[in-house]
Amino acid sequence: MKPARPKRTRLRAAAKAAVPSLSDAQVKTVQDRIGHHFKDRQLLVQALTHPSAVASADSVRLSNQRLEFLGDRVLNLLIAERLIERRKTESEGDLAPRLNRFVKKGACAEAFRHFKLQEFIILSDGEIASGGNERESTMGDACEAVIGAVYLDGGLSAARKFVEAGWAHQFSSAPVETRDPKTLLQEWAQGQGLPLPKYHVVNRSGPDHEPLYEIEVQVPPHGEATATGSSKRDAERNAAALLLNTLTGTS
Repeated sequence: MKPARPKRTRLRAAAKAAVPSLSDAQVKTVQDRIGHHFKDRQLLVQALTHPSAVASADSVRLSNQRLEFLGDRVLNLLIAERLIERRKTESEGDLAPRLNRFVKKGACAEAFRHFKLQEFIILSDGEIASGGNERESTMGDACEAVIGAVYLDGGLSAARKFVEAGWAHQFSSAPVETRDPKTLLQEWAQGQGLPLPKYHVVNRSGPDHEPLYEIEVQVPPHGEATATGSSKRDAERNAAALLLNTLTGTS
């Protein structure tokens, strides 16, 4: 007969083996904060369950790792969709760094903090003691898992609403370096209900290894501007900045 384990060890083992859960009040609070009420509330519980809170043998079944995997893919799709829809003049090279900024772990953690969900992450005692619910990686993983859970429970439209709400501040406070003059001019035109700015090459001069482009941009009927640059992209940006300054007094 094996000797009985000390009581403390038995209690820890029992706690580790317990199925994670949230109270009805906690579920209601989380749902109200994220704006989605789950048909399958177990998806929400799983999304908020850190791997440390369950035995390793149950990690795949009970923790949020699989939902995190799914949520990461859904988030990338939704952010890419948003960029394609709202950044109509930008190339893949312009869009990629924007995408990376919004899907990185820190951005997910910021969205999670926006909803004030840190206290609802289900963690082991050790993780709680070490401040795990405020750790960026933990919050970021949980946020991706919640996206995955919302997607499974309510579809892509529900996940889109979650992302739009959670990332609203980040969308509106994009750093200046990611908001080039072409983008700003496009947004100004859209805000005025006007067609998108039109660019065309007026002239190209210089040798092949050192070209000079002259580009004109137009936003009828509000005017046009012409500028030069060592590439089409630079010339377009310079022209957009010049016209934007004329139209709004900024660049």
